[in-house]
Amino acid sequence: MMYTRLQRLIYQASHLSTQHIIKDLREKFEKDVLKVEVKSDIRVTVDIAGESIVTFSDYLFNELQLRFIIASALETRKGFEIYYHFSNDSTGLVLNLHVILPREKPEIESLTGLFEASNWIEREMHEILGINFLNHPNLEKLISEGNWAEGVYPYRKEEFR
Repeated sequence: MMYTRLQRLIYQASHLSTQHIIKDLREKFEKDVLKVEVKSDIRVTVDIAGESIVTFSDYLFNELQLRFIIASALETRKGFEIYYHFSNDSTGLVLNLHVILPREKPEIESLTGLFEASNWIEREMHEILGINFLNHPNLEKLISEGNWAEGVYPYRKEEFR
């Protein structure tokens, strides 16, 4: 496949930017970076300690100028896994911060102090999985009012109990 000079330059810029961001995160947060998985030059997942989510997110947003897209969560054999998705829109990089919360006490600091956009998705994750977002301004039900009982989390998997 033939690439134009511009396509090669864009590829090189995104590759360097991704490598620079990974290097930067490892140097700045060495004890809290548990693992880095580079799936491609524009898709990276960084496993971090849950207690450092606010510090990492603040750094990605305010220092590296990455945009918070959304967060997603699921329950696995490891516990409750949350992926926080960030984007470098100029290079196409999607960087995911990944945390695993213990099944016995699934809680993590809320990102609503940094991103108003995290408000509803944290409420949804709380409502369907029972993840507690510490210091969230309003963890009231968002989607299920009257649909299931208090303390019932419909996306929790019984095989993990």
